[in-house]
Amino acid sequence: MAIPRQLPNAITIVRILCAPVFLWMLLADAGNDGPLRWWAAVLFIVAIATDGIDGYLARKHDIVTDLGKLLDPIADKALTGCAFVGLSILGELPWWVTILVLVREVGITVHRLVVASSHVVAAAWMGKLKTVAQAVALSLALLPLWTVVGDWIHVVNAIAMTIAVILTVASGIDYVVTEVRGARASGASASRRSGGAA
Repeated sequence: MAIPRQLPNAITIVRILCAPVFLWMLLADAGNDGPLRWWAAVLFIVAIATDGIDGYLARKHDIVTDLGKLLDPIADKALTGCAFVGLSILGELPWWVTILVLVREVGITVHRLVVASSHVVAAAWMGKLKTVAQAVALSLALLPLWTVVGDWIHVVNAIAMTIAVILTVASGIDYVVTEVRGARASGASASRRSGGAA
């Protein structure tokens, strides 16, 4: 059965719109772990899960678009960025972690937008792995599970967040290295063409 061509992109846009709503819900009770905190966590988990849905639909029905390739990582970064900032505002995550992650995410997003006119940079496998790790770590951090299972869950949260931060930095380095190599290869190819024409 055919689906509307823009459905995957529409799902991605909804994910972007969920980001500020989620942040408001997270901060509304000032970290008191009330019902809004649980609902904020649920909204985050549902929204971040749609990342797999829109990608699956686009690939299955062969409707992958340049706009989708551009919007998809932006949607992920908007949602996870709000989560990192919200947790730091609540004092549950050191600001240096959030700043490190945001510098990586914003820097690469800006680069994607700058080069979008010449080529669209799709998310690499390490970037996708980073997104999954962030989604798991943030989901654990957002759900106030300590009110149910006890404080030992903080150890699990810390391990998950450490893995996510390491992958965030590693995938950022991988992105830069890949782009530099691509630029050098393009430059060498252009030089050979220009030398042959002369």
